[in-house]
Order: sequence, then C-alpha cells, then structure tokens
Amino acid sequence: MKPGVLIFYRIMAYVTAVLLILLCAAVVLKYGHLVGLWPTGSTAQEFGTTWSFRIGVAHGWLYMVYLLVAVIATTQLRAPLGRMLLVLLAGTIPFGAFFAERKVVRWHELRMAGKPIVPSNTPEETRAS
Repeated sequence: MKPGVLIFYRIMAYVTAVLLILLCAAVVLKYGHLVGLWPTGSTAQEFGTTWSFRIGVAHGWLYMVYLLVAVIATTQLRAPLGRMLLVLLAGTIPFGAFFAERKVVRWHELRMAGKPIVPSNTPEETRAS
C-alpha cells in the first residue's frame, strides 16, 4: 500500500467516527423533549436542531471522502469483497470506524509481513497448529 493512503484512511476514519458520535449527541438534544428530558422549544432542543443539521452535513460529505479512501486502501490491501463492504459500512455505525481502522492497520501489518489477510484453512495448517 502506498504510504500516504494508510495515513489518510486513518485520519478519515477518526474524523468520520467522531462526527457520527457528535451527530448522535446532537440528535438526542434535538429530540429529547419527546421523552420528557426538557420542554419543547428549550435551549437544548434549539441547540440540537442547529447542530444536528451542521454536523449531519459535515459527516455526510466527509463520509463520501471516507468511502473513497477506504475503497482505495482495501483494494490496495487486496481485501476480500465482504471485508471491504464492512469497512465501508463502518462509517455509518457509531464507534464502527474506530474498529475498522484497527482492522485495516492490522491487515496492512500482515501484508507487510508477507502474510494473507484471511487465514486459509488447509489441512496442513490445522495439523501444524
């Protein structure tokens, strides 16, 4: 993998994950009045309404960048299609991109060591274990 791709992927994974967590917090502020956390029209609700829009737009645009970088990174690592799709979807799950980032870094380390990402289950390897 090209050196800058892994660094850029890691940055985008963290940015995407943090923005998604902030978006979840803003949505709780926006809709908290529905479960009785505060009255309708409160400062908390107005704050949540404003920031859920702003953070949502930022997360949406930056998620597109994350998708592009994740496709490039997983393609260069020759990751299987199923694992690639899981990495791509990780940006839509709170805390998911943190876990995906760790996996992609691990895959990179395995590739640098000359090992496959997906362990093969041949009879010789299972007997040797």
